[in-house]
Amino acid sequence: MNMGIYMLLTGEYERMFNLDLQLLFDSGLTLIAIFVMFLVASNFLFNPARKVLEDRKNRIADDLESAANDKAEALKLKEEYEAKLKEADKEVERILSEARKKAVDNENRIVSAAHEEAKGIVARAGEEAELEKKRVMDEVKKEMVDIASLMASKVVRENINTEIQDSLVEETLKEIGDATWQS
Repeated sequence: MNMGIYMLLTGEYERMFNLDLQLLFDSGLTLIAIFVMFLVASNFLFNPARKVLEDRKNRIADDLESAANDKAEALKLKEEYEAKLKEADKEVERILSEARKKAVDNENRIVSAAHEEAKGIVARAGEEAELEKKRVMDEVKKEMVDIASLMASKVVRENINTEIQDSLVEETLKEIGDATWQS
């Protein structure tokens, strides 16, 4: 017969794998101990590790949310800054435009004042020339009077009467002429 059947009939079959009742009981008790150890380890090791991982996950999520908020706030501040920069550029352009306009107005005012001053200088020069001309004419008349007086004194010396003296003065004035003292 076959050896397996023989063992089965004689009862030695159980011992072939050493599967007796004590071994099964010890194996069951070991499995229960391992399961209890797993639960204890799970409670004291895995749960804290899970808690640490969960806390880390929450902290990372909070950091990401905070970073997103900071980025949104930074973008908002950037937009405000750019708007203020554009406004400042417009203000600078307006100020420069006003400064250019004032400069042109000042230039026109200065040129106008210079023209007026030049006209005044020309007018004063004309007046001075006219005064000089009158002064020269007065000097010429004075010289003519002196010449006439000199002639008159010569005539008086020679005993000429006043009629002759007047005619001599008139004659002298006609000879010299108005054109001489007016030029």
